[in-house]
Amino acid sequence: MRRTRFYDIRQTRRWCAEDIVPIGIPRSRPPVAAIRGALWARTDREAAYLVTATVQQGLVHPNDLGLELLRVKRHRRRVPLSEIVNDILDGARALGELDFAKECRRRELPRPDRQVLRQDNRGRYYLDVYWDAHSVVVEIDGIHHTWAENVVGDALRQNFLTLESDTVLRLPLLGLRLQPDAFFAQIRGALGRIA
Repeated sequence: MRRTRFYDIRQTRRWCAEDIVPIGIPRSRPPVAAIRGALWARTDREAAYLVTATVQQGLVHPNDLGLELLRVKRHRRRVPLSEIVNDILDGARALGELDFAKECRRRELPRPDRQVLRQDNRGRYYLDVYWDAHSVVVEIDGIHHTWAENVVGDALRQNFLTLESDTVLRLPLLGLRLQPDAFFAQIRGALGRIA
């Protein structure tokens, strides 16, 4: 390993010829780079960000990420990465959604569907979390949901879903960090109404 403040060169025992993109500048295929970057990350959180961002930005398909992770037989981060990649395969596309999934498991809530496609008269969009049997939607709101250009669209989507008889709960990431029990009590209450 050679490292300066400008670059960080690492070697791996996991290398094989198929890891390289065969055309252009020699480089690792994106799923290989994402998993290796996650293994070399400073923290588990940084590793989670790396693999989530590559999928969110469309650089890697979740299935390719999962297949690449299967090649890792021994590493201290293999188990936490497996949990993260499984959540990504289930539809999580952001760190907040990973945190939400972990809390759902910890609180033994039913497993929801994620990234459910819906359409209204304005176009198509995806719901972060949806329990179809309960008609409950949870939108996990990062800071960008408070920006002026997003507030109106979010309100119109929420109103449409409400008129379609779905219960829509909003969970700001700050709420997930500061008052998770209060928000999950609301979610449990919404799920319990139809159980």
